[in-house]
Amino acid sequence: MPRPLRVAIVGAGPAGIYAADALLKSDVAAEPGVSIDLFERMPAPFGLIRYGVAPDHPRIKGIITALHQVLDKPQIRLFGNVDYPGDIGLDDLRAFYDAVVFSTGATADRALPVPGIGLDGSYGAADFVSWYDGHPDVPRTWPLTAQKVAVLGVGNVALDVARILAKTADELLPTEIPPNVHDGLKANRAQEIHVFGRRGPAQAKFSPMELRELDHSPSIEVIVDPEDIDYDEGSIATRRGNKQADMVAKTLENWAIRDVGDRPHKLFLHFFESPVEILGEDGRVVGLRTERTALDGTGNVKGTGAFKDWDVTAVYRAVGYLSDRLPKLPWDLESGTVPNEGGRIVAETGEHVRSTYVTGWIRRGPVGLIGHTKGDANETVANLLDDFANGRLHIPASPAPEAVDAFLAERNVRFTTWDGWYRLDAAEKALGEPQGRERVKIVGREDMLRASGA
Repeated sequence: MPRPLRVAIVGAGPAGIYAADALLKSDVAAEPGVSIDLFERMPAPFGLIRYGVAPDHPRIKGIITALHQVLDKPQIRLFGNVDYPGDIGLDDLRAFYDAVVFSTGATADRALPVPGIGLDGSYGAADFVSWYDGHPDVPRTWPLTAQKVAVLGVGNVALDVARILAKTADELLPTEIPPNVHDGLKANRAQEIHVFGRRGPAQAKFSPMELRELDHSPSIEVIVDPEDIDYDEGSIATRRGNKQADMVAKTLENWAIRDVGDRPHKLFLHFFESPVEILGEDGRVVGLRTERTALDGTGNVKGTGAFKDWDVTAVYRAVGYLSDRLPKLPWDLESGTVPNEGGRIVAETGEHVRSTYVTGWIRRGPVGLIGHTKGDANETVANLLDDFANGRLHIPASPAPEAVDAFLAERNVRFTTWDGWYRLDAAEKALGEPQGRERVKIVGREDMLRASGA
């Protein structure tokens, strides 16, 4: 009797779980069957849903319910707290599996090449997000002494950062934020948050719902300068062809014409301001210099030569995520992705790397929403199954599932399991119950391992 197709997926965020789901829904799942092992370097699954989505966005976290249903399937095993390549390398995986799919995402900040970026008080948004989301591998404290703060970027991460900085700690207490984050936010001194975009309202990358949510807080006064509401032919074409861009522009227009209210924290959304330098004294941020830009007719902008200095003492750059390079795989330094065709990894020679695939942000770069990841996974898995059907996959030396357990045991790797996630989940909910909260996130890696029964 033929054995099931054995597939390893490295990365148990949405991209990896969607790939597992696509395998389970394929004809191969019925005959000869599939056997899938997910490897995740964190003790818990769900990737950026757990460590990249702001805690006051429970609606997005609802996606976890759908991902749960996939991981509940008996053909899937989870190996958490297992690092690639430290605990298990590519050659090891090839010994156990017919195919390996990498879905490791993107967690670092993309560089912003402006003078002063290294000053004390200049931060990457990804680091701040990791702090307020209770990532186990970052410091437990965050300096929140600045009264006036700049956020560079006009995407949803920039909005998340600005909103967390502008809300009060008690507004966020009903969420899953851990005690150290609540304590840190209680000490937050920010009164003014300035969000800067290089282009205009039609080019902003906010999603309409995320933008509107800014205005729902009783402590945040959102302010848009009427001078920043400007469109050229390219901008008008964008609005006509993109419903979301049009909704964002309409929201910004409405905010620009209303009277400024009296909510205590002011959140300014600035457009046509391109950051050119972070200003410093004695190694610390003391301001931000921007150049005013103007539309060029195509929706792009050009500099006007008019500069302005903004009185801020902290700067957060939210200009995009960057993936970590994966050892033993080809790499495109500029895009921060693994070169591929439809998810099949392409070597420098132009040939496909046998039995090895990518999906999600490591495949196409950190763009798009979570839903876009599903289409990626479907295409990658379709190509993997095509290679399987046509005999292009290699044959592993040790395909038995227990061989993986023995390998990790021999290396003394403390791994968590799907059952362990249920234990961790229950422990976090138990912490929240006395306070009337759904859960309180456990932060420390050792504490997570203990709660998971690793």
